[in-house]
Amino acid sequence: MSKKKGLSLEEKRTRMMEIFFESKDVFQLKDIEKIAPKTKGISPMTVKDVLQSLVDDNMVDCERVGTSNYYWAFPSKALNAREHKLEELQKQTSEAKQRKESLHKAVEKSKVGRQDTKERSSLLKERQALRDERTQLLEELEKYRECDPEVIQEMKKSNVVAKDAVSRWTDNVFAIKSWTKKKFSFDDSRINKAFGIPEDFDYMD
Repeated sequence: MSKKKGLSLEEKRTRMMEIFFESKDVFQLKDIEKIAPKTKGISPMTVKDVLQSLVDDNMVDCERVGTSNYYWAFPSKALNAREHKLEELQKQTSEAKQRKESLHKAVEKSKVGRQDTKERSSLLKERQALRDERTQLLEELEKYRECDPEVIQEMKKSNVVAKDAVSRWTDNVFAIKSWTKKKFSFDDSRINKAFGIPEDFDYMD
């Protein structure tokens, strides 16, 4: 019989936020340490760290009164925090789009009978950087997915721009390969080796 899988950090964070949203009350750490394991199945040993991560992300407010810390969170507060994160992600996506446009111009320039392999190699690296950035954005979106589905849906829509950029860069790389074949009669293997293109290079799903 397999051992029951524990909650992930994001599941714990989501369930702890439910404690605040459902009660709309103010708690001390000792209160959360009692409630979280009993009602939400969060391990007692992780309650303090999970709560602190929510405070660090401005999802939960914390105020020290006397010798005690008091914690609270309301839906409007969490929504504002997520909207701020959305704005940051949209800004990053916009910057990625601008870099994509600059690289597109560079690719067009490299097609005009030039054999500057260093330039093409640089373009491939920039394309990979765009793919990595898109992956990072998707991971950020996933982090906030369970907290507010409607907000996250808007974030996913904005991220489509990055995916389209990667697809167009893939078009550009294949265009370079096609031009090189016609110009110098090179086969795919030789072109890939010359320009540092992976053998399994293809469009993203």
